[in-house]
Amino acid sequence: MAKHGKKYSEAAKLVDAETLYEPAEAVALVKKAAPAKFDETVEIAVRLGVDPKKQDQAVRSVVVLPHGTGKTQTVLVFAKGEKAKEAESAGADFVGDTDMINKIQQGWFGFDVCVATPDMMGEVGKLGRLLGGKGLMPNPKAGTVTFDVAKAVQEIKAGKIEYRLDRAGQIHAPIGKASFSEEQLAENLRALIDSLIRNKPASAKGLYLKSAAISSTMGPSVRLSLQSFR
Repeated sequence: MAKHGKKYSEAAKLVDAETLYEPAEAVALVKKAAPAKFDETVEIAVRLGVDPKKQDQAVRSVVVLPHGTGKTQTVLVFAKGEKAKEAESAGADFVGDTDMINKIQQGWFGFDVCVATPDMMGEVGKLGRLLGGKGLMPNPKAGTVTFDVAKAVQEIKAGKIEYRLDRAGQIHAPIGKASFSEEQLAENLRALIDSLIRNKPASAKGLYLKSAAISSTMGPSVRLSLQSFR
């Protein structure tokens, strides 16, 4: 059994591991039980009633959190001509085409999110092994392959996140920082759960939202009551 530090042990005493907490109470507890001196990220883990082995039950989408994640995303856009200018005007941190592709092939990864115009994907595809392994490959489902690069950049900067089902049938995603207000965390939480519900696979049967818990980076997990979302 893993041993926890004194701060974690003290924080864990605030949480009843058997209780399902209402969203407002859960985020208040997570904030109170965040033991680190740095501004911890608050994350959610949701177990879904789907079969991750079935392609038609894959859950993958994006959501713009009302209050962002608390982290400024560094955005790279693969585009040419006018689209490159649009990306720069929208606030993209890096914009280019073959020059950026060559830079990545040489080992540069100074960005968090990639956006590409569809006409660039033939070239960007050469980076499949490099970007795919880090979850950075532009994808139409995530809205990162688009000619509307300005909108894509603005949404990412505003707090858009991508989530996807893992092999265990769970979704893991950030919903803010411990320094956020309880209201901000609760609204971000609601936005994410609502997005999951909207993206429920048609072939999924039975209980869809099975269980969920939220926690800060260094804090204990707080089990969430999903009744109000259902």
